Amino acid sequence: MRVGILGSGLMGSKLGTLFARAGHDVVFSYSRSQEKLKQLARNAGGNARAGTPGEAARNADALLLAVHWSQVDEVLAQAGDLSGKVLVSCSLPLNASNTDLVVAHTSSGAEELAKKVPTARVVLAFNTVPSEVLVGVFEGRRKAPRPSLVYCGDESSSKAVVAELIRHVGFDPVDAGPLRMARYSEPFAMLIAQLAYGGQGGPELAYRFERLR
Repeated sequence: MRVGILGSGLMGSKLGTLFARAGHDVVFSYSRSQEKLKQLARNAGGNARAGTPGEAARNADALLLAVHWSQVDEVLAQAGDLSGKVLVSCSLPLNASNTDLVVAHTSSGAEELAKKVPTARVVLAFNTVPSEVLVGVFEGRRKAPRPSLVYCGDESSSKAVVAELIRHVGFDPVDAGPLRMARYSEPFAMLIAQLAYGGQGGPELAYRFERLR
């Protein structure tokens, strides 16, 4: 799969690296430093390279949006036409101090993103776990049971693409339903962040849902 990464922070860097190591063609983009993007591509190995947001989007089967909410409009403008693209929303709609959601309850960041790019196919995923857990989950991906990861979206084929990426990183994908369920999963991500960064056990935190029969 060809995966474009829009954002070079912790989530974009780590997920892009893991996608590349799982065998996907990855383009890292959107950084103040082109050298940082080149270094990310070198470290990821495989078929990873650095590029612009437009290059990351051009031939992508999936795009990971992993920037601060304040940068969403800028990176979307640089990415260009996203018609028909699977756009994976990893960005929480946080305020400038990263302490609260600026969109919640009656809408969600993912839904607002879908309004910004109505021709793209938006799926929410990957924002309910800390970046610190990603490498460990990937390295243990052949073990069972796997930790869970919720995702949601309105279109089945785009959700299937994202579920595949979730599995390749090492999680068990949990389909939470339509995109409006992001109204609940985004606040859940804030709970996970509080447990990871405000608790005493450290940020290497994952979760798992089990049905007890």
